[in-house]
Amino acid sequence: MDKSNLILSSFVLIVVLLQDSYGQICTAPFSVNFAENNKIDDVVTEINANEGVTLRSDTEEFRIQGNRLLAAVVFDYETNRSHQAKVTCTKTATGETLSFTILVIVNNLNDNPPVFERTTYNLNVDEMIPVGNSVGRFAATDLDQPSQLFYNLKSESDAFKLRSLTEPDLLMNTLLDYDKVRNISLVLYAQDTPPTDSGGVSFTATATIAITVVDVDNRPPWFQPCNKHQLGVALVCQGDGYIGRVTLNEKVPGVFPLKPGPLHAIDGDSGINDEIMYSFLKGTDELFEIDAVTGNISMLKPAGSLQTINLEVVAAQKNNMNQFAITTVTVSVHLVSLHPPIFDQELYRGVVSAVGSTAVTEQGPLRFSVRDEDYPEGVNPYIKYSISGSSDFIVIDGYLFLNKSLPPGEVLISVVATDTITDEFDSAEVIVEVKSAQPSGIYGPGSMVALGVTLAILLLVCLVIIGLLVMRTRKSKDDWKMIYKVNEFRSALGQSSDGKKEGIQYTNKVFQSNEDNQSMDRTYTNLETEKADRKIGKEVLLREAAVKPPPATPPVDPDYVNQTDIDKADNEKEVKSILTRDRRMDEGYKAVWFKEDIDPDAKDEVVIIPDSTKDDNAIETTDIDPDDTDMDSGVGVKMEDSPDNPDDDEQLTSEL
Repeated sequence: MDKSNLILSSFVLIVVLLQDSYGQICTAPFSVNFAENNKIDDVVTEINANEGVTLRSDTEEFRIQGNRLLAAVVFDYETNRSHQAKVTCTKTATGETLSFTILVIVNNLNDNPPVFERTTYNLNVDEMIPVGNSVGRFAATDLDQPSQLFYNLKSESDAFKLRSLTEPDLLMNTLLDYDKVRNISLVLYAQDTPPTDSGGVSFTATATIAITVVDVDNRPPWFQPCNKHQLGVALVCQGDGYIGRVTLNEKVPGVFPLKPGPLHAIDGDSGINDEIMYSFLKGTDELFEIDAVTGNISMLKPAGSLQTINLEVVAAQKNNMNQFAITTVTVSVHLVSLHPPIFDQELYRGVVSAVGSTAVTEQGPLRFSVRDEDYPEGVNPYIKYSISGSSDFIVIDGYLFLNKSLPPGEVLISVVATDTITDEFDSAEVIVEVKSAQPSGIYGPGSMVALGVTLAILLLVCLVIIGLLVMRTRKSKDDWKMIYKVNEFRSALGQSSDGKKEGIQYTNKVFQSNEDNQSMDRTYTNLETEKADRKIGKEVLLREAAVKPPPATPPVDPDYVNQTDIDKADNEKEVKSILTRDRRMDEGYKAVWFKEDIDPDAKDEVVIIPDSTKDDNAIETTDIDPDDTDMDSGVGVKMEDSPDNPDDDEQLTSEL
C-alpha cells in the first residue's frame, strides 16, 4: 500500500469515528465516487438529517440544497483526484451542532487524446543497416490513467516495422539501398483503446516520420563505361578495359586516345561521390605516364618495337584508399598504315527469301570481303562490317542477313567495312531482292490444323493396334502358360554336357560290373538297329506292392517331372535300387529279370506277380509290342494295370 492510500484510509477511519459519535443528529456516507467533467449543481450525494436540523457546507467546491450535497465547480481527475466536502449539521431547537467531512473521489474518464511530442519527425537512416535493428522510438503520452496506448504504422514501403502493438520502437524490416530509395515517409498512429474494441470513447493521435536514406561507403570506384550486375545485395559494375594503338617509332602528342575513352572512374557510392585518384600498377615500361587527378594517359617516348603493351591502372577514393578498382589498358604497336581497306566489289547483288535467312547469289551465300595491303595476303583481322542507315539487314561474319520483314522487291543498302585499329573504312552498295517477307519456319493456321489432324489420326491408329494386341495377349494367356510349362519340362529333360539325357534315370548297381560298365551306359537311339546287333530278350516281372501309397500324397502328373523335387527326395530318403537279382518281398521293391536267347521277333510277356496275400498262381500276362517301347531309351517296357481298375491305367517308360 502506497503513502497516499494509507493517508486516505486513515482519514476515512477518523470520519467514521466522528460520525459514530454524532450520528443522532444527521448521517451521511463516508465517501462517494463522482465522475469528472461534471456540470455545476450535479448531485454529489444526499445527507440524512433529523427534523429541525439544518445543513451548511463549509467547502467552496460544494454547496447544500435541502439535504443534498451539490458540486459547485467542475472536477477534473487529471487536476485533483479527490476532494473533501465539510458539512455542519445544527439542531435549531437546542443549538447542538455536528460537523463531518465527506470524501469525494473523482472518477477518471477517457477524455484526453494521446499526444506525440512532435507532429513530424525527421530521421536519417544509413543504408545497409541489418534487419531487426532499431532506428528510433516514437512514443505518445496520454493524461488519462491508465495510459496504455496502441500503435499502428502505415507506409508504402515495407522497409520498417514496429516492435509490437504497444511498443513504438521502429525496426528495420529490409535492407535499404541508397541507389533504389532515398526518402521514405511513415505515418504512426497512437490509439488509447485496443484496435479490437469497437465500443466506448476512443482517441487517436498521428505523427509523420520522414526518413532520409544516407549513402554509406560500401562500393569501390567504377571505371566507365561498365555493365551493372546484381549479386545478391551487392551491385557490381564490370568494365571491359581500354584499348589503344600507336605506330612504331612515333610518339602520340597530348592525351593518348583510347577506346572507349577517355579513361575515367566514378565513386560507386553516388551519395558520397568521393574524388578519385589514378596511378599505374605496372606495365608502363617508361613509355607512358598518367595524371593522378584526371586519369589522362600520355606518351613519354616512341615505342621502338612491334609489341602489345598491357597497362594496369588503379583508381582509388581520395578519402578512403581502401576503396579502389583496377582496369587494363592494352596498347598495340603497329607499322604505319599505308593502305586502307578496299572492298573486292563496288556493287553486290543478292536474293533473300525470309527473315533470318542469309542473302544468296548464283554462286552461293553472299559474303563481303575487303583487302588491306598492310597485312599478309591482304587479310585484315580487325575489319568490322555494318549497314549504314538501316536496321533491316545485319552483317554477321561477312554474311548478310534479313533482320526485318520487308515487302517483296529490290532494296538498295550500303555496307561499311571499318578497320577498328586505324578507323579507316570503305563502303560498297548492295542490291538485295526480297522475294518473301515471311519469317522462316513459320506456318499458317491451315498448315497447323492439317498437322494436328494428321497427328490425331496417327495417335488413334496406334491406340487401336495397342488395344488389339492387349486383347489377343489376354486371350492366349492359357496357351502361353502351357508353352512355358512345356519348355520348362523340355529343359529338365534336355541333354547334359556329357551327352547323356538329363531325365529320370534308374540305375541298378548290381548289374554294373567293371567289365560291362561301358555297355550299360550306352544310349540306344534306334530300336531296329539294336535288334539286328544284339538279340536280347527281356522278361519283366513286376510285383505290385501290398500296401498302396498314402492317400495324402498328391498324384504325379505323368507329363511333368520336377527334377528339383526328385533331387530333394533322394537326399532325404535312403537310395534304393528298383532292380535286383533276387526276388524281394519288401515293400517298395520290384524285381526285374533279363532273359537271354530271346527271339527279337517274338513278343515279350510282362508277368505281374500278385500280392503275397493273394493266390500266387494267379498270374496275368500282357503282351509287349515293340511299337510301344520308348524309341529314345533303346529298351522300353509298357506296364498296364489290372482290368479291375481301368481308370488308373498309366504308361511308364524306364531308361536303363
